[in-house]
Amino acid sequence: MTNEPEASRRAAPRTLADELRSRPDEALAELLRARPDLLSPVPGDLTQLATRAGTRASVVRALERLDRFALQTAEALAVAPDPCPYGTLAALLPGGGDELPRALDLLRARALVWGGDDRLRLVRTARELLTPTAERPSPTGLGPSLAEAATGMSPGRLQELLTAAGLPATHDPVSALAALAALFTDRERMAALLAGAPGEARAMLARLTWGPPYGEVSGQPSPPARWLLDRGLLLPAAPRTVVLPREVALHLRDGRAHRRLEPLPPALEPGRTHARASVDAAAAGQALAALTVVEGLLTLWGTAAGAPPVLRAGGLGVRDLKRTAVTLDLPEPVTAFWIELSYAAGLLASDGEPDERYAPTPAADEWLEQPPGRRWARLAGAWLAGTRPAGLVGERDARGRPLNALGPGLDRGPAPGLRRRVLELLAGCAPDPAAGGTGATDEVTAPAPDAVAARVEWECPLRGGRELRGRIVRWTLSEAELLGVTGRGALASYAHPLLDGADGSRAAAAGGAPEEAAARLAPLLPEPLDHILLQADLTAVAPGPLQRPLAGTLNVLADVESKGGATVYRFTPQSVRRALDAGRSAAELHSFLAAHSRTPVPQPLAYLIDDVARRHGRLRVGAAGSYVRCDDDALLAELAADRRAAALGLRLLAPTVLAARVDPGTLLERLREMGYAPAAESAEGDVVIHRADTLRTPPRTAPEPVPDGPPRPDGPLLAAAVRAVRAGDRAATVPHRPRSRPAGADSTGDNRPPRTAAAETLAIMRAAVRTGAAVWIGYVNADGAASRRVIEPVRVEGGFVTAYDHTAEEVRTYPLHRVTGAAELADEN
Repeated sequence: MTNEPEASRRAAPRTLADELRSRPDEALAELLRARPDLLSPVPGDLTQLATRAGTRASVVRALERLDRFALQTAEALAVAPDPCPYGTLAALLPGGGDELPRALDLLRARALVWGGDDRLRLVRTARELLTPTAERPSPTGLGPSLAEAATGMSPGRLQELLTAAGLPATHDPVSALAALAALFTDRERMAALLAGAPGEARAMLARLTWGPPYGEVSGQPSPPARWLLDRGLLLPAAPRTVVLPREVALHLRDGRAHRRLEPLPPALEPGRTHARASVDAAAAGQALAALTVVEGLLTLWGTAAGAPPVLRAGGLGVRDLKRTAVTLDLPEPVTAFWIELSYAAGLLASDGEPDERYAPTPAADEWLEQPPGRRWARLAGAWLAGTRPAGLVGERDARGRPLNALGPGLDRGPAPGLRRRVLELLAGCAPDPAAGGTGATDEVTAPAPDAVAARVEWECPLRGGRELRGRIVRWTLSEAELLGVTGRGALASYAHPLLDGADGSRAAAAGGAPEEAAARLAPLLPEPLDHILLQADLTAVAPGPLQRPLAGTLNVLADVESKGGATVYRFTPQSVRRALDAGRSAAELHSFLAAHSRTPVPQPLAYLIDDVARRHGRLRVGAAGSYVRCDDDALLAELAADRRAAALGLRLLAPTVLAARVDPGTLLERLREMGYAPAAESAEGDVVIHRADTLRTPPRTAPEPVPDGPPRPDGPLLAAAVRAVRAGDRAATVPHRPRSRPAGADSTGDNRPPRTAAAETLAIMRAAVRTGAAVWIGYVNADGAASRRVIEPVRVEGGFVTAYDHTAEEVRTYPLHRVTGAAELADEN
């Protein structure tokens, strides 16, 4: 019984196109699904598909999506003879076991390997990419073959090598190389040759055995090196550089292509086990905290004073990031994550004004009005599809330029796929309870982060670069915890629907999965409260999340002093003045506090509101250069005499008006610093009401993530593409069978477009309409370009034929006078 794949029993194709032609439609669809770049545009036939599958860019993308053992199999084929029998490949990969047929089937399915098991062929471009060179060493550590390493060597030198190795002389270099190669691949003779080598020579070979295969020698090689060079066990590669031929290295390795074979993925070592309820509770609490942070960010940047400017080169300045982090009481890297996430979700953008600033978008107001579950689902969906890892903020690009939050240069195409794969691995350790089955238990396991990183490394060893890939995995685990996708290191049950889409694209995130995730999260979140607890020390305690109107008013009336399970607000003269500036009266503030406090309004707080309200607006600041207006002459005189106001250049214009040299904004700020409570005045003399949430950008759409290649096609598109390729291939390869051939008709070449008289063309079309048969036609377009097409006529009238065009995959109408001929397709059997 053999482990060789089923493909060994099929007839060996002559080309990759022949093998693709023999595949069923399902296999072609799977190829196009795995390599969607082959669909841009849809190939005209299978020959064109095979050619495109062998292009360098496409092969590189296909290799990047192989797991480690499939890649090791391809690397072994790259250093094996071409074509390579299955037995030879198995000898290069000892220990592959049942995984070797799987890896070969995967390589065949991706059109990287073709041919039967007696003649396995790696696609030429893949062989070129994986074949070792001096500039690009192979991961196998093998060097060039003997024939490649001896290129350019003189025939006399080759004969000297034969003599030193104890082989008879030959008549030409080709046979000399063949004799040496036969010696190096014969285990018994090679062992006898090496048994006579000096000990230092064997040590030199041992150092080169597993790579790199190149070594340096002096101008006068040492006796051990000379012994090896004289017998071809080492060959000169450049001045003072020698290389170990591949055949010699394979003998020293006992025929193994890789030092460490990894046929199976590393196991996900279990970490701690937690009750599912505790995981969901911890994740839901963090999800609620995430919403609070984003709301705080929108509030901060939603004011003229808080909106940060856009750097000339784009992005957020370091000082503005630091200021935002201090205000939100978060570390700068975490703040950068929330800023990038809000930007990806379309909640923040630049306003596009001459003095460009970042501010909330109108979509932020809509988001704030949604239920907490839906708000969280929008953030989680944007995070999954985002291609801008916030962990890069603060680093420098390849040119040494700093990478700023919201700036250019942060996009990394592999990020969504890697992020999604990490969550899928977590989902395997914490099965979805809604799916039922044996995996739905009351306990879930949080895998060790190092084990997750090792598994992702095995599954896509070439994807994105090893360093960046490992960092994205670590960032994903920490960001998922911050966002509430995971709790205590395990995936929350309500996050499972986010992984139901075919990929992490924005289109998938826009489906029903976010709605289901929001519905699952909603019962885990506390109901927003409609009350607070006022205390005698001018503070208020919110024992939980507050309703939006209550939270909005309280954020204006008081300053947040601490956050946690309960939020503590502090009332100050400045915060009360802020509420009065926003248009609230003292009576309204008293009424608001009495209506929403479960405790009596403390007397100190009532006095504070009344005291600030009594002084608020007595001074009016308006625009002239600027001026101060007040009905109280004594207060104006006091202000004019105040030494702290000397820098303002105040000058009495009238009993109730002071003029100042500074602008109104500076004047307002300085007077407030001096302890006054001035109000801004409009040109009409009305009090200007300042609202903290008035700054918004024009309508903005969320930024589209930079795709890591074309998106995966869906089922209908794949079926249509396969149908179109098959139709084009039939038109290119299937001979036609004329219904009748009048005298003078062109009968040369089965694959040329048919030529028939107009009457016969019309008869063939009408017959095809009745029978539903496919017709092969020659067609000349308005530019005079001739082409051949396979169509299924639907209607013939008025000198036109309406038909389904298999090549274009659409219904088209053709003028009959441009059809040069028509013929029914011959039966394929």
